[in-house]
Amino acid sequence: MASLNDVMLTLGKLLEGQERSRETIELLRDDFQDEKKNAHESRAVIHRRLDEHSNKLAHLETTVAISGEVDAQLRDQIAALKEVVEKNHQEVSPAIEEWKRMKTLGVGISGLIAFSGLTIGTVIAWFGDNAVTAIRHWLKLN
Repeated sequence: MASLNDVMLTLGKLLEGQERSRETIELLRDDFQDEKKNAHESRAVIHRRLDEHSNKLAHLETTVAISGEVDAQLRDQIAALKEVVEKNHQEVSPAIEEWKRMKTLGVGISGLIAFSGLTIGTVIAWFGDNAVTAIRHWLKLN
């Protein structure tokens, strides 16, 4: 049989082991709590980022949809304006052609008047020289 001292020594060792186990369990429990807390915070950050990306993607899809609609409206308006411009050009074309014809006719008439003026001036100068010569000859001023 074991002596009382051996029993007490064994009980002391058991109590010490039990205390160490409690301390270890508490340390492990604290570590697990810290890990749970860190994991919860990490998941919260990941979920927040996923929500932000989801919102950005939704905003981007909306922006692309709106841009597509605006482009379609602009294409329709440009097509309508092109038709109006072509129609107006067809309506105004005869007037422009008439104006060009009148301008050409006016330039021609202006040239004719200038040529006539030069001709008349030359004729007057020639007659003037001949008239002076004739008057001098008539007055015998030579």
